[in-house]
Order: sequence, then C-alpha cells, then structure tokens
Amino acid sequence: MNLYHDPRIVMTLDAGGTNFRFAATRGGKPVTETVALPSNGADLQQCLDNLIIGFARVKALCPEAPAAISFAFPGPADYPNGIIGDLHNLPGFRGGVAIGPMLQDKFGIPVYINNDADLFVYGEALGGLLPHVNSLLEKAGSSKRYKNLFGITLGTGFGAGIVRNGELFTGDNSMAAEIHSLRNKLHPSMDAEEGACIRAVRRVFAEKTGIPFEQSPEPKDIYAIACGQQPGDQAAAKEAFRCLGEVAGDALANALTLIDGLAVIGGGVSGAWPLFLPELVKEVNSNYTGIGGKTYRRLNQPTFNLEDPAQLETFLKGESRTIKVPGSERLLQYDPLQRLGVGMSRLGTSEAVALGAYAFALQQLG
Repeated sequence: MNLYHDPRIVMTLDAGGTNFRFAATRGGKPVTETVALPSNGADLQQCLDNLIIGFARVKALCPEAPAAISFAFPGPADYPNGIIGDLHNLPGFRGGVAIGPMLQDKFGIPVYINNDADLFVYGEALGGLLPHVNSLLEKAGSSKRYKNLFGITLGTGFGAGIVRNGELFTGDNSMAAEIHSLRNKLHPSMDAEEGACIRAVRRVFAEKTGIPFEQSPEPKDIYAIACGQQPGDQAAAKEAFRCLGEVAGDALANALTLIDGLAVIGGGVSGAWPLFLPELVKEVNSNYTGIGGKTYRRLNQPTFNLEDPAQLETFLKGESRTIKVPGSERLLQYDPLQRLGVGMSRLGTSEAVALGAYAFALQQLG
C-alpha cells in the first residue's frame, strides 16, 4: 500500500474526552485545517450532533469528495459494526450507540472506527518506527528486517496494539492487545494500568513525598522536578518514572514473548522516556530464577534500547558471519543474534493515529 501517493481523501477524527478534532488526509498528509468542537460527553444528543457538524465542516473544506471516514474512538466497542459501548470519559454513551451507521447514513460513505492504540501502532508500522529501523538496518549492511510491531501508549490509560506483516490485528471481539489487563508487577492485586499511566506517576510521587494524591502535580511537572528544572523532591520524581518503567516493562515482556517483534512507545507520558525507558528495557531483559537458584533469561532474544546510541549500534551490527553449506563449497551469510528493540514514536502519537486511520480506510476500501 503506497500511502503517500494515494489520491483518495479520508476524513478523520481525534476523539478526546473534552474535545473532538476533525480533519482530512490524502496521501498520508492533512489536506484541511483542523476543526475543533467540544465532545459534550455527558449529553449524547449534543455529542452526536457535534460529530455530524464536525465532519460536515471538514467535508466542505476538502478539495474533492472524501472516500471514507476513519477515526479512533474509546472503547469498549464493537468496532467492525461501528457500535460504541458504555464509555467512562463520555458518560452519555450507554447501552450501545451505533455512531458508525449513523455517520454512514448521513454522509453516504464507508465509516471505519478503531481503538486509538491500535491505530497508533498501525501508523508507526507503516510510516514510523518500523520502516525507520528497517532503513537503518539496510544502511548498516544488515540482512535483518522486521515485519511485526507491538506498541504501547502511556497516558490517561495504558493501551496497546499489534501489527503483523503489515496488517492490524484486532481480535475476534475487537479487544486484542488489552495490555492494561495484565497483572501489575509491583501491586499484583491491581492491573498493569494502575502502574503505567498518568495517575500512576502522580500516585507514586504523592506516596514518596507524603502529600495527598489530589495535590500531586501532573507528570510534565514531575518530569521537570526530576530533571532539576523545577523545585521539588527530585528523588521522588525519578522514582515515580522508574516505577512506571518497571511495570510497563514487565507487561511489555509478556507481550513480546508472544509477538516476537519490535516495540514502539507513544502517549502523553512518552515525552519523559529518558527517565523510564532504561528501566523498561532492563525489565524486559530481566531473568527468571528457577528451582535451586539458577537464573535464565526471561526472553530468549536480548532487547535493545533503540534510543541509546551504543545499544542501537550493537542492534544494527548484529553478529553477521559466513558459514559453509555442508557437502558443498557454497557460502551463506548468517546472523545468529536473534534480537528485539524498543523505541519511541517517530511520528508523534496523534500523527501516527491519523496515519493509521487513513491507512486502515484505504486497506478496507481496497
């Protein structure tokens, strides 16, 4: 699929709990300005009206008729049928609301809805981290290439998505890669999301400084404290992000055991990666301890921090060697270093979601 030369226009939406941001894409690039409207999540009729108004305004800005609508919307949802379930951030949605069929009836074009983390990873697989790493491998003279990508988003929640061989994997109930439901390593009675999201960073900082959670600053301020850019308890701030890295790394290790591909990270907390990524990769590379005290690798494949120049160099170089085919003089190049890598979004989270939404619509249209 050549996204960047496709002439079709797709209208997209960035659906947040406070605002809806509408736009249109062609050839993987925006072709309209963004139209912003309040989401009115507590008032279902106003929310639905604004969905129609927003797409109508974007359609009027398009240089030609759009071929489809494609966007991310919070779940739970029956995404293939365009039906949204009971939402936490948009309390007006109760009992199942068929917004996909509603928009299709209104605009007369196909409507595709997906989870935002799924579309984020799809965008990074097609135009972000995955092609970036494969390009670096090619330039380094390596024969190694990656086809699979697992991604996580660290923000209000802890989301994830899977792309396998260029195709988005969503599961039979549109609930694949629900990484937030994995067990929290540091608090086993809780799910992983409680240790790998905005409120997790705030909670640990509050606990370490002895302040109420309500008085705990936002992660961007905690990051500034950790970096010495703002006054505050620097050790507590660093520990808040270290804990996030440990919990997210534990969950990611479970996922990579099954996926065996690269991993990409995005979301609102991802800008603080210098504080949590080393701990995350350390956790993925941690050991199990067996009976008798013998230790062994959690994952067979060593995992590299692709944002660390030294680790990236080792990852790209591999362990290429020349071997002889038994019984002949024929030689083969062989790289025995089976390896994984974790890197940050190359597109930006919102941009990756928009590209993923656009690509998904084109793939469905054929």
